[in-house]
Order: sequence, then structure tokens, then C-alpha cells
Amino acid sequence: MTRILVVEDDPQLVRALVINLQARKFGVDAAPDGATALRVAAARRPDVVVLDLGLPDMDGVDVIKGLRAWTRVPIMVLSARRASEEKVAALDAGADDYVTKPFSMDELLARLRAAVRRTETTPVAPDTVVVQTADFTVDLVAKKTKRDGHDVRLTPTEWHLLEILVCNPGRLVTQKQLLQEVWGVSQSSKTNYLRVYMAQLRRKLEVDPSHPRYLITEPGMGYRFENPGN
Repeated sequence: MTRILVVEDDPQLVRALVINLQARKFGVDAAPDGATALRVAAARRPDVVVLDLGLPDMDGVDVIKGLRAWTRVPIMVLSARRASEEKVAALDAGADDYVTKPFSMDELLARLRAAVRRTETTPVAPDTVVVQTADFTVDLVAKKTKRDGHDVRLTPTEWHLLEILVCNPGRLVTQKQLLQEVWGVSQSSKTNYLRVYMAQLRRKLEVDPSHPRYLITEPGMGYRFENPGN
């Protein structure tokens, strides 16, 4: 059973989420504050975390950072904060998606299903098991990335974006394709998500993130993975 951890201090919203999630055969744990959320996440190991940013004891961004210190579990922010800088801060801290309140339960559930799909193992052709570059390797079966002999910690969304790009070497992958594949929706407002995540991937993988060698932007169109060594 897929387990969801709901981190929210509004009892009525928690009740509505629990009812709707349990009706769709999800297991649900709830935490009213950040400290409880971190304890429950460590003990219960949820498959997805749904997180409000406005918690009584700490900012939700700090909860994201606390989780990202040890887990790649998908984190979906559910917040009344609409400012672009708030969204970017949450995504930059390691969140995988951002839903603003008020929200449609159907849309939330669709995004949850997409988050769960991103964590599932998909078959990979034998000739694309490991992608080797001069600076890092991507193991598509183990879902691991190494740089200089050390594991690179990626969030599920960062991994999914990288996986799509390295499986299409030299090909332009459009913004629309990436949005549909990774988030399950195509919304022009989410192009800033792509910019944030690609910047994060470059910081983790490129020798010079400001002059990327592998993760190339095609302005106004999309992104391309190039492997100059091959």
C-alpha cells in the first residue's frame, strides 16, 4: 500500500485529505507540525509527503531540508503562499511539486499519482543501463548517479528529468514534453520549475554550471543532453 504523510495543522483539511486518500486505498499518516513530521517520516518511511509551509513550529522549507538530508521521498507542497519567490524557495530546497490553496482534490490526487509513478522502477533496455560521461555516471537500473566516485543525492523530480534527458542523447526534449512526463500536466507557468530543477542538476553534475557541457538549454524550446566524450 502506498503511504502518504500529510503535514498540515488545519484539522478540517487533514480530515478531508485523509477521507479522500483512504477512499482511494492510500495509507495515511498525519502530522500537525514540522517536528512531528520529521519523526513520523523517519519511523514510517512514507512514499509521498504532502506538506504545508505554514506550520506552527517551523517553516515548511526547513522541513523539506530536514527530509532531504536523508531521503529522496517525493515532497508535494500544499500552501496558501502564492508568491513566485516562495515557490522557488520550496523547489530549491528539494520539493517536487507545489500546489496552491484552495485546490481541486482531483488535481491533487492526479499529482500524487504522478509523484508515485516517478518513484517506480521502469524497465530499461540493456544498452542503456549505464550512461558514462567524463565527469559523472548515471545508472538507470540502480537509479544512482556518481560524480568523482561519490553518490550524488538527487530528488525524485531531479532524477526523472535527468533520466528523460540521458535516455534521449543529442535530442531536443521540449518544455511541454518534460512538463507532461514529469508532472503529468502541461502548464506554461511551470516553465520556471524546469529552470529551477535544471539549475540544481547543473550544480550537482556540471564542472562549470554557468557554462554547462552536458545539460544544454535550447532557449524557448527545451533541453538537450550532450555527451561530448561519445
